[in-house]
Amino acid sequence: MVSTVSGEHRVYKVFRLMCDPVIRRWNVETKQQNQGLLIVVSAPSGAGKTSILSELFEKHPELIFSVSVTTRPPRKGEVDGVDYHFVTNDVFDRYVKNEAFAEWAVVHGERYGTLKEYVRKALDAGKTIILDTDTVGAFNIRGSFPDAILIFIAPPSPEELSERLRNRNTESDDIIERRLRAAPREMASMSKYDYIVLNNTICVAADNIHSIILAEKSRSGRIISTLTPWRDYINGT
Repeated sequence: MVSTVSGEHRVYKVFRLMCDPVIRRWNVETKQQNQGLLIVVSAPSGAGKTSILSELFEKHPELIFSVSVTTRPPRKGEVDGVDYHFVTNDVFDRYVKNEAFAEWAVVHGERYGTLKEYVRKALDAGKTIILDTDTVGAFNIRGSFPDAILIFIAPPSPEELSERLRNRNTESDDIIERRLRAAPREMASMSKYDYIVLNNTICVAADNIHSIILAEKSRSGRIISTLTPWRDYINGT
């Protein structure tokens, strides 16, 4: 009987020693597990980003969309406070002066910005928040939020991108040409993103983004601190 108990004790000591790194991770990663997830999505104009995100939010309403601030006028069908916060240049200047933006940039002659407070509140509440921004803004966001996950949406070809831009009938020819000239520079930055989603069809692309979100939520650093029964067992409590 004594020999059996001693043997079990030796086995437990070895098991405990093997699990020490796990225990240390439990102790330091609880905050990470409780923190929300920040997803930053970029694409060349006309790649279908808005349509993909609309599909994603329709299927998964628990996701939060970070509404950016912009000085550009609303397009047909866009709603203030839903698609963007449309503001004057004076209002935007005040945000900049007060350092309210996590990032802001000039895109195609108009200014866009992401409010720090909105993002932080969502993350602290454990929510998944999605930002729609250009390539410059994406890397600026990562400067403020290093754990941000960057996703780039790529159109199948230059020809497809040009056709989509012209078919949506929302900009003048001059603006379309400006956006097409910017596309090679934007596409060149996609290798710096964490993920690339090819937009052949909107529903598949939306599902692929959701798969990325699920995978990121399943990282060991986010899951391990939830395994309380195993933590108690390893600690001998």
